[in-house]
Amino acid sequence: MKAIGVVEYGGPEALRIVELPEPHPGKGEVRIRVHAVTVNPTDILIRNGSQAERLKHLPPPYVPGMDAAGIIDEVGPGNDGRLKVGDKVIAVVTPLSPHKGAYAEQIIVPAASVVLAPSKASFAEASTLLMNALTIRLALDALALQPGRTVAITGSAGAVGGFAIELAKADGLRVVADAADKDRELVKSLGADLVVERGDAVAKNIRAAVPEGVHGLIDAALQHEKTVPAIADGGGLVTLRGWTQPLERGLSVHPVMVGTALTDTARLERLRDQAEAGALTLRVAKVFPASQAAEAHRLLEAGGVRGRPVIDFMDFSPR
Repeated sequence: MKAIGVVEYGGPEALRIVELPEPHPGKGEVRIRVHAVTVNPTDILIRNGSQAERLKHLPPPYVPGMDAAGIIDEVGPGNDGRLKVGDKVIAVVTPLSPHKGAYAEQIIVPAASVVLAPSKASFAEASTLLMNALTIRLALDALALQPGRTVAITGSAGAVGGFAIELAKADGLRVVADAADKDRELVKSLGADLVVERGDAVAKNIRAAVPEGVHGLIDAALQHEKTVPAIADGGGLVTLRGWTQPLERGLSVHPVMVGTALTDTARLERLRDQAEAGALTLRVAKVFPASQAAEAHRLLEAGGVRGRPVIDFMDFSPR
């Protein structure tokens, strides 16, 4: 089968179409014929070598991709009947496994990491859901805020930040979101109660809107210590790239790693159900054929993308 990966780390041009052996599922696994794959920041870290230490146990090529949508075409032994051949599904994938990442014609995934796709979503739309929304589900669960409490979100107009707004509102929270002027209407449309100016002064801006401080903050913009003054005494900060520092005023830091929950089927099904009901917005920035995967990476790296680039894997010729 064909896949897209890197043999030597580098820029977008390092992505190559490679041939890999046709895979078959083992016990508790399924095989998915991939239709669409979302491009996430983690894919860039895999491509440029930032994840080299974590990948060193695997032989090259290193295949990125954590989000996929497609059709199940083979079911391994030991499955419980929840999934069957022909199902339209979405999956969250780890490129650190021997089966590699999602940038491939066919992928092998634990059945526990696979759920039926939202019925009204295209493959491209469906592929954007699980990894980013699961990250935010873990973030909100870590904060454990009661309905009516206030949460702030940085990076609100992006893919992760957008899910943060919608999932927080679904949990009954009051949401303070940051945005540039051009994104204010978008952020409001996603459900933010208050919108403040983004940037290095975001904590000051949040405090101006909520003088008592917010009960929790999800830092999708990776601003780390710059966000801390916005949080009320005893509140919590969720970070998404492992950042953690001792904080004063009884504040707690919750580094969230999505890889800890890739087989949490109940959480994945809940997110699928929320997308099915329209509570989560599936945003595709642009769809690229597999032959233009490098361009999809360039678009994401350029910044300012609203939604996610998606790679269409159906332009590969069938075997």
